Amino acid sequence: MRKAWVVAIAAAGAGVSFVMLLVVGVYVVAGDLVNGLNGAGRKLAKGAVPAAYQGLVQEWGNLCPAINPALLAAQLYQESGFNPSARSPAQAQGIAQFIPGTWASHGIDGDGDGDRDVWDPNDAIPSAASYDCTLAKYVKDVPGDATKNMLAAYNAGAYAVIKYGGVPPYKETQNYVRVITSLQESFAAPVGRVDPSEQAAGAIHYAQEKLGTPYLWGGNGTAAEGGRFDCSGLTKAAYESVGITLPRVANDQYNAGPHPDRDELLPGDLVFFSDDLTNSRAIRHVGIYVGGGYMIDAPRPGAVIRFDPIDTPDYFGATRVTEDGAKALPSAV
Repeated sequence: MRKAWVVAIAAAGAGVSFVMLLVVGVYVVAGDLVNGLNGAGRKLAKGAVPAAYQGLVQEWGNLCPAINPALLAAQLYQESGFNPSARSPAQAQGIAQFIPGTWASHGIDGDGDGDRDVWDPNDAIPSAASYDCTLAKYVKDVPGDATKNMLAAYNAGAYAVIKYGGVPPYKETQNYVRVITSLQESFAAPVGRVDPSEQAAGAIHYAQEKLGTPYLWGGNGTAAEGGRFDCSGLTKAAYESVGITLPRVANDQYNAGPHPDRDELLPGDLVFFSDDLTNSRAIRHVGIYVGGGYMIDAPRPGAVIRFDPIDTPDYFGATRVTEDGAKALPSAV
């Protein structure tokens, strides 16, 4: 485990005042910063895609103007959680969840080894990008956003997009377009400053109220658990207190919004730690940043919820939680 630093607070009220003043001060400065998260051809956020697939996603995500690497990553995450062995009840197969009929028509030999294997990410990821671009060609003359029309065609079929002159009025299709376009932000490296979260101060206040509470593996803070938490149980409850529902485990919480750089952290950002700094799926710890290089976290069995420093060798990165980002996450990956 990381070395623990003990931060003495004179009184709980003084601690809350300090954190709240810090939040307000930082947010005044950050309020005018520009969010530069749109645009094609964007690079992937550090470790957002497992290292084994990052090169493929970055390369094939630039296959046509309607897609980008972050969008392709969002689709793969939504479909399988980057699991090349995934199989759905509808017989969708592999990391890109192709059904057999679609694979027969649109699967390609991405790695040039002479076969088309739906279970091989070296074929399936290029095939997913190729299929997206094929759909984009089918609906290229439809008015509106080319990427959203492509995603709608992926979900509802190109004919429906052509018929309705854009994203069709189907709840499932509209939700799919919203989910993927929102989720892509959690896989993209920011190209500018990331806007602050409106709910961050409330989440910090909740976590601050839990300082001194003993750690419990798997704890969600219920009465039956004595109000105790583990690391991701605490962050989930903190954001739930301000109306944002996060996934239960830390590596899924990483995808709940865009990723600010270390020198752009704001109070309320979730900060993550891992023994594998190339793969967000290997994240094992999370805390809530409060400023000054410190977080509130539930660190380990035998410890209590406390302030800890974030600048340790296993620091992975951060996420600025957004309502849209949290809502876009699949219920299970």
